[in-house]
Amino acid sequence: MNAPLLKVSGLKKAYGAIKAVDGVSFDVMPGEIFGVIGPNGSGKTTMFNSVLGQIEPDAGAIELKGKDITQLSPQQLNQQGVGRTFQTLQVFCKMTVRDNLIVAAQEHRGSMWSRMFAPGDSGLGAKADALIDQFRIRHVASKKAGELSYGQQKLVDIAMAFMSEPDLVLLDEPCAGVNPSLVGGISTLLKELNRTRKGSFVVIEHNMDFVMNLCHRILVMVEGKVMAIGTPAEIRSNKAVLDAYLGS
Repeated sequence: MNAPLLKVSGLKKAYGAIKAVDGVSFDVMPGEIFGVIGPNGSGKTTMFNSVLGQIEPDAGAIELKGKDITQLSPQQLNQQGVGRTFQTLQVFCKMTVRDNLIVAAQEHRGSMWSRMFAPGDSGLGAKADALIDQFRIRHVASKKAGELSYGQQKLVDIAMAFMSEPDLVLLDEPCAGVNPSLVGGISTLLKELNRTRKGSFVVIEHNMDFVMNLCHRILVMVEGKVMAIGTPAEIRSNKAVLDAYLGS
């Protein structure tokens, strides 16, 4: 059996008396799309940011490919093969779409000294062009990101996370604020990226149809704890989850 790509064990984070994350454990397997759901205040974002090195957990361990990454910074994690998107867009509005993708990958490409003597696009132009085509945004590649619709900027934001060819991408509410007509397109795109790039994804999302259609397994958090982990079918039929979260 394959070893987990990501292993989270006994993760805890408290703010005073509030236990935001209370002993959370889960594995993400190579090539898996793993969803995280739960009501507001359930600890999803705190858990997410702990895994990403933005919050120092009080206890627990995080391993990537068998290596302890609990104390690594976000930049170090990026260099270890971890990409991410944020709830709020992180695009550079005054730069073109293509340049946004190139800049997103530069910190993954060695020292500033080596980049000074690289080609004008830091040797990343071909990779950016391939992603632009895969994300079907060729028609806006030369436009400034700030001129695009919110949905198009969301696609650029997601594409930026894949420029470093990460083994693991954590996607924080990829459908938030997106026109419903584009949600299905994002799901199809992520499935295609999962198939062609063989990476693993962890997805936090409130859109239940999106999560159920996209993810291989889903973790349900309630009050900082893991209530359930299972396939979409198992989560749909879990009475405790239905009563506590899905409401039907």
